[in-house]
Formats: sequence, structure tokens, C-alpha cells
Amino acid sequence: MENMGSQTNISFQTKQVETFTNITIKGILGLLMDNIDGGEDKREVISLGIGDPTAHSCFHTTDAAKEAVVESLLLDKFNGYSPSSGLPIARKAIANYLSRDLPYDLSPEDVYVTSGCTQAIEIAVSILAKPNSNILLPRPGFPTYLLCAAFRNVEVRYYDLLPQNNWQVDLKAIEDLADQNTIAIVVINPGNPCGNVYSYDHLEKIAETAKKVKTLIIADEVYGHLAFGENPFISMGLFSSITPILTLGSLSKRWLIPGWRLGWFVINDPNCIFKSPKIVERIKKYCDIGGGPATFIQAAVPKIIESTKEDFFRNTLKMLKKNSDICYEKIQDISCINCPYRSQGSMVLMVKLNLTLLKDISDDIDFCFKLAKEESVLLLPGTAVGLKNWLRITFAVEPSFLEEGLSRLKSFCLRHSNTKIIN
Repeated sequence: MENMGSQTNISFQTKQVETFTNITIKGILGLLMDNIDGGEDKREVISLGIGDPTAHSCFHTTDAAKEAVVESLLLDKFNGYSPSSGLPIARKAIANYLSRDLPYDLSPEDVYVTSGCTQAIEIAVSILAKPNSNILLPRPGFPTYLLCAAFRNVEVRYYDLLPQNNWQVDLKAIEDLADQNTIAIVVINPGNPCGNVYSYDHLEKIAETAKKVKTLIIADEVYGHLAFGENPFISMGLFSSITPILTLGSLSKRWLIPGWRLGWFVINDPNCIFKSPKIVERIKKYCDIGGGPATFIQAAVPKIIESTKEDFFRNTLKMLKKNSDICYEKIQDISCINCPYRSQGSMVLMVKLNLTLLKDISDDIDFCFKLAKEESVLLLPGTAVGLKNWLRITFAVEPSFLEEGLSRLKSFCLRHSNTKIIN
């Protein structure tokens, strides 16, 4: 009876996860966590499922960032409400920071300070939404875009990222999918969940394709500058003379402070094709509704950006590169999992399950629930990011923690291996 109850629980959870428009990464990981066996032999839980590295000492933020916040708080000047669009000093600092990657200078008026990148996504989709509109999202991608589109009754159309081609965008698919009601193409670079970093040439082709189909680009650069492979990070805003770019980002990932919730929504539109008084007014209204980050955090932004040394960024990239290599190499020893692409950026990579080499595993969701229960290891099922029978692995953890998690993953796969096929 106990086993039957467990199976019923997994079936119920699987049904929940497969309701795609209700998916959140935290929600799925919460269900997986609930499925972990809490008996006497309980092992430490190893989460390789969420992009929050702050639990690990090798991924702590710089002292400069902490000192900036303490100083801001102690000044006792930033305890009240901030302007809806953000503190002027924060907007100016973000504009200057992003302008380093552009051939022109952004105005502080082009910058809206948001509560993390999540609110920036919500604002972008909300201001563009209109009756009968559609938005083009990458598959695999980040599920928050789907959720925001569903709330605004915007139809979602998926274009594929091609694993055999370093997860590049299927440009032909974009041309086929777009029509006069397409409000935007979402491009995530560096990639989540694939760990890809696009070249200058590919980004230019994406911008040219957007121009061809007469739409703009939402450039999700929350992992901006977290590139440690062959391609350097290049901001999509570099191509805003081709088509308007709405750039979304935050301090969360590069500064390792996701809980500070300091993000931005930026209009890159030097030709003023998209920007208009009406659009600006709509953005300000949405900022009024949602509010922004804590005022004292905003006040610390100039010093956080100015005082952070390059050594901090280099050390972060060095650790991410090391862990990416560990992940890729260890997965080569697991026969039922294939990794078509070594992560070049962000903190994640995608791997494909070969279910024919496994017994008693029906799909990626079943795999992740059983892995959590048997090994206390959390991975994100690919279904959550739009790719069934794949897995997303987050490697922004202590190297020893990562190796232990991958060792348990290998043990799980061996225990469930279909020995008849392997032999």
C-alpha cells in the first residue's frame, strides 16, 4: 500500500508538471524536494536545479557590493519610496555601465529599474501585448516568458534552438512563424538553459531577421558577461540600429546577488522607431503598479558598479569554466545521457536522456522524481524549459558538491540501466 501511495503521488506530481502553462522552475523543484525520502538514512540534498549559487562559499559576492549597501543604509537618506522608474543615480549608473558595450551612450531616461529581471520580463510583455498578438520564444527557453504571455493573453509561438549547431537560433523558423501580429522575438544570451554564447555574426543575423519580419527583439541578458568559452559576450543592443532592442538584465548573476532583486528594463532604440511618449507613459504606469527594488539597494548601484574589481569577475568566470568542464567530462561516463554541447556561458547546460538504455523510466519528469527520491539529487526536467526527455543541470556550486551530485547521478543511471540493450 505504501508503494502504491508513492506511485500515486508521483503520478499526481507528473500531471501537475505537464500542465505547461502552470510551470515555474521553483514550483517543480519544490515538488521534487517534497519527493525526497526523509528516512533515517537521509543524505544531504544536492541541488543542481536552480541558478542561485549563493549557498556556496566559492560564489559569494564582492566585498565592494556589501560595503556599498551598508554605506547606503547608514546614510539614512534612502528609507523612503523611490521614483517609480528608479532612483536617478541608479538609472544613470546602469546607463553608463551598459553603454560600455555599445557604440553610443544610453540616456538614463532609457533605463527603468526593476525588481530583478523577472519584473523586467513582465513589463516587456505587458507593454507590448495587444489583442490577437503573438510572441516568439526560444525552445528550450525560460518559462517565465510563457507565464507572462499567458496572463496577457498573448499567443506563444516557439522557434527551435539547434543543439547540433551550438544551440543557434533557427532563423528560417522565425521567418515562418512571424506575422503582422508578432510583437517581439525573445533572445536569451548567454543562454539559459543551454549555456550557449552567440557570436557577433549570429546576433547580427537575428537582428536582420527581426527587421525582415518587422518586429523588435527582447534581449534577455541576465547572464551578461558570464561567458567563458570561445565567444565573448556581445550585447544585442549593438544591433539596435537594425531593429529596436528591449534589453533586460540585472546585477543578480554577474555580481552573485540574486536576492537583492536589482534589475533593469532598457530601451535600445537610437532611431526612435519604437520609443514614443505613449510607450514611455505605458512603461511608467507598469512601474507604478509593480514598484521596484528597495530604495537603499538602488542607491548603492553606482558604487557597486564602480568599485567592483575585475579580479572578482575573472575569478567567477574561472570557477564557472572549471565546473562546466567537470560537468561535461563526468557526463561522458554516463551512457544514457548525452551532452551535445559544452557550456560556454551562464551557469547551466542541457543534456539528453536516452530512455532506451533505461528501465522503469518513462520520461524526464519520471527520471527527476525518482532521482530525487533515491539519490537526493535535484535536476530540472527538460519539460520545464520546453524540451521533453532532456535535463537542465546547474553547475554554479562547489566543485566537490558538483562531483558528488554527478557521481550519484551515475549510480542512479547504472541502477536503472537496461542491461539487455547495453549488453
